[in-house]
Amino acid sequence: MADMNLIAEALKAGRAPKVKTLVQEALNEGVAPEVIVNEALIVGMGVVGERFKNNEIYVPEVLIAARAMNAGLAILEPLMAEKDIQPIGVAAIGTVSGDLHDIGKNLVAMMLKGAGFKIIDLGVDVSPEKFVDAVANQGAQLICMSALLTTTMPVMKDTVEAATAAGIRDKCRIMIGGAPVTQQYADEIGADGYSTDAASAADLAKKLVAELA
Repeated sequence: MADMNLIAEALKAGRAPKVKTLVQEALNEGVAPEVIVNEALIVGMGVVGERFKNNEIYVPEVLIAARAMNAGLAILEPLMAEKDIQPIGVAAIGTVSGDLHDIGKNLVAMMLKGAGFKIIDLGVDVSPEKFVDAVANQGAQLICMSALLTTTMPVMKDTVEAATAAGIRDKCRIMIGGAPVTQQYADEIGADGYSTDAASAADLAKKLVAELA
């Protein structure tokens, strides 16, 4: 019988071809796609996230593990879509207007994907209107905003206000993060949560989505 542990270990080691092979073998043996996602990929990425949080590994290792995770998901996601298996939540993520930094945003997106979220990646230089549209028209339950510059942080406040003005504030949760961002700032602008790092962001996202249920 296919060993989910082996897939998780290959993911943690960043061995994308091995993950791909093992995932296909598990499918051939009749293991359900959602079982492989939940018991292998999410478990493996969860360990990567914990190690990253504890400074045991760094950004390059996380990116390599994420690439391995994506190799597995590339096979599994179409099968899950066919079976209409729902993600645990839908998150719209982006770096705010005027800011072109994306490494932190990409890391958070990978961690959320690894935790079972569907990701709407809005990219960089994202206006409040685009974040609001993702909730109003694309089914996002979470708005995840990143800012690396103090000068672009006010866009986060603008987005919270735009969500309220659009009448969608009660339909979503808003998370913020980035080097200059603090919990105090999140409280000031009325965001629902703040995270210091990508791994903690995934934990927070799960908690916030559960509140919407």
